[in-house]
Amino acid sequence: MEDKEEQNTIFDIPVAQRIYYESSNSDSFKKLFFISPVILLLLSLAGLIITKQLKFNFIVKEKNQVEKIHSHSILGHLPYDEIAQEKLVYIEPNIRVHIDMSKSLMKMKKDAREEGIYLVFLSGYRSKKLQEDIFYSLKSLRNQVAAERARVSAPPGYSEHSTGFAIDIGDANNRNTDFEVEFEKTEAFKWLKDNAAKYHFRLSFTKDGKYVDYEPWHWRYEGSIEALKIFESSNRRSKNYKD
Repeated sequence: MEDKEEQNTIFDIPVAQRIYYESSNSDSFKKLFFISPVILLLLSLAGLIITKQLKFNFIVKEKNQVEKIHSHSILGHLPYDEIAQEKLVYIEPNIRVHIDMSKSLMKMKKDAREEGIYLVFLSGYRSKKLQEDIFYSLKSLRNQVAAERARVSAPPGYSEHSTGFAIDIGDANNRNTDFEVEFEKTEAFKWLKDNAAKYHFRLSFTKDGKYVDYEPWHWRYEGSIEALKIFESSNRRSKNYKD
């Protein structure tokens, strides 16, 4: 009897209720739709400000580095240590250069000759003592103050020639242009301008130089880690003033 009563008992079974939030969700979507452009604009502005600040900081850092470099210069010339004698080799009876650049230099001369261009080497490594004699004797001979002489000759301790990585080059068929700006009109210079970079040589003192006069005959080697380190400060200063 009890079983039948239990079977007849009516149970209230919970029924899931669906609650509609359409109105609420629609309002939120509309707000997000209108706010999103504003958020994107603010993010873009923030990004632009950060980018400009980073660029400004980089420029300031670069200028500070250049000012630091210039503070160590004398009459526009940067200081260079004299290369150790054991790193020098003779390429001609009276001309020595850094061993790292000797092969490239001689190959450049050989390749130029095969194209009918005859390069002549005028000056390679110079000791500080020799640079001192050149700087002060010629300054006195020409009745020039130090600043005037420095436009065409580095003070001792400030010459690229002391590194062994600098070479003065002339045209064997036009020796009257040795150490003269007129060298730029020779076939030798034209060939160097078109081909020297292939052998890792670069013109040191260009027409747009700020401190030193134009020297179309003076080239430096940048084909080794040691050479790049030595001329890093000079390259950074040149880039900054050109920019």
